Amino acid sequence: MSAEAEVLDELRRLRARVPLISGALAASADGLVLAQDTTSAEGESVAALTAAALGVAQRLTETTGQGAFRELLVRGEHGYVATYAAGPSAVLTLLAHPRINVGRLHLEARRSSTRIGELVDGALDRPETPRPERPRPESPRAESP
Repeated sequence: MSAEAEVLDELRRLRARVPLISGALAASADGLVLAQDTTSAEGESVAALTAAALGVAQRLTETTGQGAFRELLVRGEHGYVATYAAGPSAVLTLLAHPRINVGRLHLEARRSSTRIGELVDGALDRPETPRPERPRPESPRAESP
């Protein structure tokens, strides 16, 4: 199973554990969608906005001496948007209904973000599978007289 498929599988398991999550997206820290489990077709927009919010959140935690970024929770009148660090190179963003138990959301999302971080970082650490070399045709040898 590829890292993308494993990340998608993790997003689906998270949504099954926490039914009031309405969408889940894993993205690279620079805003590229890695996997999404959502009915919305706005994955690229959400990933790009997540990257922008991540940059501000990282700067805020560092400037205030709070250390490395871990998570960001935004509450709107129709629900929540929660973003969690998933290793050094990815983020997990969740959309949740307003009635969600935020403590449960954090508990389950932290577990999933750790797993997603391991999957993404593991995929980045793996060397690409080398292609088998094709035998080179031998050049005709000139026979010496």
